[in-house]
Amino acid sequence: MLRTPLSPQTGGSEFTTANPRVELLWWSGCPSWEETREIVREEMAAAGLDPEGLEVREVASDEEAEGEGFVGSPTIRVDGRDIQDPGGEPAGLTCRVYRLRDGRISALPDRADVREALRSAAGGS
Repeated sequence: MLRTPLSPQTGGSEFTTANPRVELLWWSGCPSWEETREIVREEMAAAGLDPEGLEVREVASDEEAEGEGFVGSPTIRVDGRDIQDPGGEPAGLTCRVYRLRDGRISALPDRADVREALRSAAGGS
């Protein structure tokens, strides 16, 4: 496994395993992607990961949505895995709805889902 130095800003140890790939896919018609970007960056920092490593990509066409398996904006993937199973939702340019852990629905992901996906990919508990 690769080991890379951490910057002093991360507050982590001198070395860590390579950061997981964290992606935020968004569509311009959805207003919640910017707040989601901040949530993901905050949770990355809390997990000892470099928030600047977040890959932010716009999905601009139905063809791109289909090719990405993009079921709505915002979509967060850690090492290629969606943080919340989209089930049978079809790919397309739409706003995504997340189910929070308390059962409510939201345009934003549950921070606990983001945290769990990051820690799991980074090898934490």
